[in-house]
Amino acid sequence: MPITYHPTPIGIVRITEDDNFITSVHFVDDETDLVPAGTPLLKSAVQQMEEYFAGDRRVFDFPIKQKGSDFQQQVWQCLLSINYGKTISYAQQSKLMNNPLAIRATAAANGKNHLAIVVPCHRVIGSDGSLTGYASGVWRKKWLLEHEAGASGIGQATLF
Repeated sequence: MPITYHPTPIGIVRITEDDNFITSVHFVDDETDLVPAGTPLLKSAVQQMEEYFAGDRRVFDFPIKQKGSDFQQQVWQCLLSINYGKTISYAQQSKLMNNPLAIRATAAANGKNHLAIVVPCHRVIGSDGSLTGYASGVWRKKWLLEHEAGASGIGQATLF
């Protein structure tokens, strides 16, 4: 399984490829050596990450796939509908999925997302506007939301 470790403004990301799909994008907090992208797909993913962090990309268009239950797949698909620079609450996400009572299950599925930034779970916040949980650290979630708000010219992330 091809892997690259690539620096970003908020830490090193580990990007994995399997069967011509990007299957994970994770931040690595342990010290690790950078590994250049060795396949065309990994090179494309790295290039698109660089464009995102430069404020020049809002949507990723490389092929992605992650393992998960039907419910998790539905949650992750819903995340892809949240526009750049916008946020929604877990309750709003559950309602969008026509499952308004599944707030905790939705939040749990967001936490199992293996494609950080690409499948933008960082755009989901608490109903009170708080930056609740983010597997890569709440400080990164805050940074990503501020980055998107600044790059989109809206000043701060707004509700969906």
